[in-house]
Amino acid sequence: MRNKMSTEIEIEFKNLLTQKEYEHLKQIFIDYHQYHVTQINYYFETPQWDLKSNGGALRVRSIAHHHTVTLKLPNLAGPGLLEVHADISHEELSRWKENNISLPNEIIQYLSPLGIKQNDLQFGGALKTIRDEFHYRDSLVVLDHSFYHHSEDFELELETTNEQQGKRVFQQILSENHIPIRPTPNKVARFYESLRTI
Repeated sequence: MRNKMSTEIEIEFKNLLTQKEYEHLKQIFIDYHQYHVTQINYYFETPQWDLKSNGGALRVRSIAHHHTVTLKLPNLAGPGLLEVHADISHEELSRWKENNISLPNEIIQYLSPLGIKQNDLQFGGALKTIRDEFHYRDSLVVLDHSFYHHSEDFELELETTNEQQGKRVFQQILSENHIPIRPTPNKVARFYESLRTI
């Protein structure tokens, strides 16, 4: 049985890292460490890229035996993204990966106004991330090492509820550790871009 839907506003800053920078930051934040996990994101999109063209993305995130569908859409009320979450079972995820997708009603109500139907969605593949989280200056600092197709990358993320404060902390981390600002598409964009090189 599915848990009740939840929604949240995600405000985050991100920057790709070299492996050396990633290892350095893990040592810098070791005293603030609070969580370590391996997770797998399964991505879904239409052949016409309807989610992308609406600024959105759809994934299922699996951690251990827990599978959560997340729809990301632009937050029309302010900064960040609107995230809509709903749980599915392991059996449902297996069907989704075979393109037999039955969306939770909570997700459908956000996709229907965009003209996106569940039958239009297709499984795109999986991205595995080794994640470490650190509570730092009233923000959540995240260090990710991700693997997808024949690629891997390293990333710094900072999640916050206050856009201006989060931006200051993020910029301080980069500046204090001599890390250059790099254009950093989100994971789903990097994942689908990597398909072009296969």
